[in-house]
Amino acid sequence: MRCFFIVNPKAGAEDNLAAIRRATQGLDNCEIYVTKAVGDATAFVESKCAELPGEELRFIACGGDGTVNEVFNGAVGKRNVSVSCYPCGSGNDFVKVFGGAEKFLDAKALVSAPARKLDLIKVGDRYSNNVVNFGFDTTVAITINKERDKTGKGNKNAYTKGVVTALIKSMKNSFTVIADGETLNPDGKALLCTLANGQYVGGSFKCAPRAETDDGLIEVCLIKPISRIRFVQILGTYTEGRHLDDPKLRDIVVYRRAKKIEVIAGEGFAYSLDGEIIYTDRFTAEIAPAALDFAVPE
Repeated sequence: MRCFFIVNPKAGAEDNLAAIRRATQGLDNCEIYVTKAVGDATAFVESKCAELPGEELRFIACGGDGTVNEVFNGAVGKRNVSVSCYPCGSGNDFVKVFGGAEKFLDAKALVSAPARKLDLIKVGDRYSNNVVNFGFDTTVAITINKERDKTGKGNKNAYTKGVVTALIKSMKNSFTVIADGETLNPDGKALLCTLANGQYVGGSFKCAPRAETDDGLIEVCLIKPISRIRFVQILGTYTEGRHLDDPKLRDIVVYRRAKKIEVIAGEGFAYSLDGEIIYTDRFTAEIAPAALDFAVPE
């Protein structure tokens, strides 16, 4: 098997390339590729799959959740291909469902780890491995991206700034969510909604505590509009992933598991696909079961 460590040099605050070189020293059949721009990781994976169609390949994303998403999108539908990640970005939410980042920081283990089937969420011609979210969360993500553009690197404090911005601008958002034919918010209003394959978003928020990455279903959680005071009151519960079971939140939490979700909005609407902001007035998300082979160290 040939392994490619795909490094995003702008992810996180450390010198990722130097760290990966140290981690892979002495490993056979391993190459390092440094991405040059947004989308380059996807293009590299696709080119290597076309160049080496008969070989067993493993692509390891070295960066944050955005790098992971790019690598995974390049590998979808390719034969004899598995993926994994070396989490060294400012946001490493996806791997938390598998036990956390530390489990994935042994390069030798990543190369030899067994692969398991991984579901993805398909939106148009793109795939999400973690979370598609919109409403309050999208305003947060837009702010995070602006901060990243300013600094050139991920900023762990950007999420806090994003939450403050969303508290001002995005407490009542207009969109309608239809899960397997059921309209979840007939009034067309919501604070936020998450369509999840993973469990975490935003660094520490356990938005989908019941999510499993191989059950063939998307976790759908919609929070109805609430006051800023109540937002502050429930924030801890939501952060810890207790919002689905807390009886005090039953009046505002709408939770479903579904295979297909339609979202209808209006002009200027945007959603976040694993951190990438996409503007559209509507979209459809569908589960793509067992779409990838994902290597998880034991």
